[in-house]
Order: sequence, then C-alpha cells, then structure tokens
Amino acid sequence: MSTGDVRDHPIRAQFDVFLDEHRAALNGCLDGLSEEQVRRSLVPSRTTLLGLVKHATFVEKVWFDEAITGRSRAEIGIPATPDESFILTDHDTIASVRQAHHDACEASRQATSSLALDDIVHGNRRGPLPLRWVYLHVLRELAQHCGHADILREQLLNE
Repeated sequence: MSTGDVRDHPIRAQFDVFLDEHRAALNGCLDGLSEEQVRRSLVPSRTTLLGLVKHATFVEKVWFDEAITGRSRAEIGIPATPDESFILTDHDTIASVRQAHHDACEASRQATSSLALDDIVHGNRRGPLPLRWVYLHVLRELAQHCGHADILREQLLNE
C-alpha cells in the first residue's frame, strides 16, 4: 500500500504507511552500491550511506523499544548517543546493516501494534509522550535522513 492508497483510511494506517515508505526509502539508498561506496565519507561529519541506515536502526530502537519498554540503551544494546550510532565497525556490511534495520523496523511494528496513537509512552528521556508524537518525530527524522541519503547517493553516482 502506498501513501496515496491510504488517503481515506484511519490516521493510524496513514502513519504506518508513511513510516514504512520512509523506512524502505532509506534502506533502499544502498541499492546497487559497493561496500566501499556506502562507507565513503563525503561530508565532514560521520554521515555515510551505511551509517545513515545504521543510525535509522538506532532511531527505531530508541523510539519503539526504549520509549515503550523503558529498557535502557545498554540493555537494548545500542549506543548511548545518536552521534555514536553512525560509527561503522569492520563487521558492518550492506547485508548486516540492512538486516538489522529490517529487524528493528519489524520489532517497532510489533511493539506499537497494540497501542493507540493517544497512548502515552514513558521510557523516553523527554518524559511521557503520546505515541502520535513519537510517530511524527520518527517520520520527521526519517524524512530528513532520506534527504541526506539522496544527496550522498547522487554524489557517489556522479563521480
């Protein structure tokens, strides 16, 4: 289902489809590129295409595990800060980072499946937040990172 297909659906279905489209777009930024290309640093920050998808996995776990369950980042097995989530290890490959992202997205869907948009989650550092706010925040972050990925990918393909 695409965003155009859910225009007349309940708002929750609209949120889910928009999130899934952005999740897929970010994951798709790695399509057809080599391991070297997705690791290439084209900007002064730690931002690389592979790092963006790895960071998106972190985002999923912060907002749909930590915020919902209250588990600490250490318990979840994610970095303490967003900046650290861009760091690539020698073990990070296109396949492994994509799989981790896919698994995190699926876990996010499961974690939110029994919640309503007005339900309050209590595990985020900002304090109690409605799930609706979490969805909007994650959608905004994914959209921003999709834009970053588009620019980095364009640079790589035009070299």
